[in-house]
Amino acid sequence: MAQKDKPWLFRTYAGHSTAAKSNALYRTNLSKGQTGLSVAFDLPTQTGYDSDHVLAQGEVGKVGVPVCHLGDMRALFDQIPLDQMNTSMTINATAPWLLSLYIAAAQEQGADVAALQGTVQNDLIKEYLSRGTYICPPKPSLAMITDVAAYTREHLPKWNPMNVCSYHLQEAGATPEQELAYALATAVAVLDDLKGKVPADDFPAMVGRISFFVNAGIRFVTELCKMRAFTELWDAITQERYGITDPKYRRFRYGVQVNSLGLTEQQPENNVYRILLETLAVTLSKNARARAVQLPAWNEALGLPRPWDQQWSLRMQQILAYETDLLEFGDLFDGNPVIDAKVAELKSGARAELDLLDQMGGAIAAIDYMKSRLVESNAARLGKIETNETIVVGVNRWQQAEPSPLTAGDGGIMVVDPAVEQDQIARLQDWRAGRDAAAVAAALDALRADAAAGRNVMPASIVAARAGVTTGEWAGVMRQVHGEYRGPTGVSANPSNQTEGLQDIREAVDAVSHRLGRRLKFLVGKPGLDGHSNGAEQIAFRARDCGMDITYEGIRLTPEQIVTRASEEDAHVIGLSILSGSHLPLIRDVMDRMQGAGLGHVPVIVGGIIPDEDAQSLSEMGVARVYTPKDFQLNTIMRDIVTLVEPAMA
Repeated sequence: MAQKDKPWLFRTYAGHSTAAKSNALYRTNLSKGQTGLSVAFDLPTQTGYDSDHVLAQGEVGKVGVPVCHLGDMRALFDQIPLDQMNTSMTINATAPWLLSLYIAAAQEQGADVAALQGTVQNDLIKEYLSRGTYICPPKPSLAMITDVAAYTREHLPKWNPMNVCSYHLQEAGATPEQELAYALATAVAVLDDLKGKVPADDFPAMVGRISFFVNAGIRFVTELCKMRAFTELWDAITQERYGITDPKYRRFRYGVQVNSLGLTEQQPENNVYRILLETLAVTLSKNARARAVQLPAWNEALGLPRPWDQQWSLRMQQILAYETDLLEFGDLFDGNPVIDAKVAELKSGARAELDLLDQMGGAIAAIDYMKSRLVESNAARLGKIETNETIVVGVNRWQQAEPSPLTAGDGGIMVVDPAVEQDQIARLQDWRAGRDAAAVAAALDALRADAAAGRNVMPASIVAARAGVTTGEWAGVMRQVHGEYRGPTGVSANPSNQTEGLQDIREAVDAVSHRLGRRLKFLVGKPGLDGHSNGAEQIAFRARDCGMDITYEGIRLTPEQIVTRASEEDAHVIGLSILSGSHLPLIRDVMDRMQGAGLGHVPVIVGGIIPDEDAQSLSEMGVARVYTPKDFQLNTIMRDIVTLVEPAMA
């Protein structure tokens, strides 16, 4: 029998409600054959707020697990020996802090820190472009990325200090060439900074420890070629730019979650096939095969997956690895002229974009440019779906279908108990009351001094973790020292040249604006901590091109800020976008404040991943329209806005 290759790591991206509930889920998943952990943190943890902060309202435990202090981290990994586990933590702005808590928890277990294996994502640059969980400006954020890398070189030799994350670039609409170029430019920026923080003799090994986290879309042949292009481009960059001679340090090492952007709310059972095909893109080619794979669940376009849904995705990986003969063969595509030609085309396009970024001063200097290009690419992607140039089964073709038994009964998703938030806050308050206040103050003073002086923040962060410092306190020091940052929205005030199919809407906007005596004012806001801004950006982008006067200031606004801005702007319509599941408490807060500010007459529309029963609740609050991923025709939404402003004119 042929010798089989070792399978990749099997992971599911998981975490919700509380550390204790997430721990139970992890231990169950490991018992089912999962071979590594991939931790999802909630938005307050990702953005550096404690669970009782005003901006954490409605967000606690929704898209991941809240970790406010060492006690939470201890509970998260209870009965899981960390020196025997491979743990991926999807954390960026607070990556130094969460890794410090992880190290402190491992030390409490009696583990050898040098034996710890895993990854922190720790890619702040893509946060400015796509995901939005940044805290500080780009330059000090880059310094924190390389602080983690330099510290792991000395103390955690088996740890990957960064996943350069192209996953969210594709989710934000990146073309394959853009995904290649922007991710590689990010890695170059990190390595250029890291060179000054590690001994020259150790630098090649550090290059070998930079890993990537990528996306694989439904065009799986192109995606397979993209992965081969990634492998070849990274080999060339590390050899030519950094003089790395050892091939093992030039290897493109990556984990993957396949595309969530293409998962559909309509006929969600079709997503199982999509996920399988996308998995093939990152496993079929041996020379470009992923080292770890985590798959979304079939129902993620509906809401939070249940344990059974995650198990189904895990079984897909196990069947592919153990029942098929995939791992018994060498690379199936070496020498294939079709594959070689596509790989060459992708590499050429990526190199051209990389050269342009180099001319602009690299990834940090080019953040505004990259953000605007992603918004434009996403607009083009959506436009092709609207015009049926791109076929999405069940969305713009073959919409008629039998009722799905998978969504019968409980709706096919898990709902986080609202009581979780108060429970987490109560435990946080108990933690603060029970710690040594003097030790906390001393630890924060030392952290502040190191951050201000430009010293590596990891040693002081680990001391702070042991002292009982909280996530919000750690991030508060970083905000105090480095300041906060508002990233570019990618939506300029100037209309694009995309005019096809918009003329009748423009005429309606002009007519209503004439009757109003000024241009129809549409305010787009994102309350709460959700940084998934793609939908809000595309709505603002299209509204602008339809002739509306738009106000869109980006992510992470409080309900109070949104209502104040609506009053100042005298908005005719307010559009709110939330994809984190926190729509009910946040929208209720907005609607109450609207009434209090005398704006009860202004129509409010809401978009997000919103179950039908929640949509009914929003309507009862006074929300005029609710849109979910099935509402992909943006022009229909634009016409609705005109109707809401002046029904008689519409």
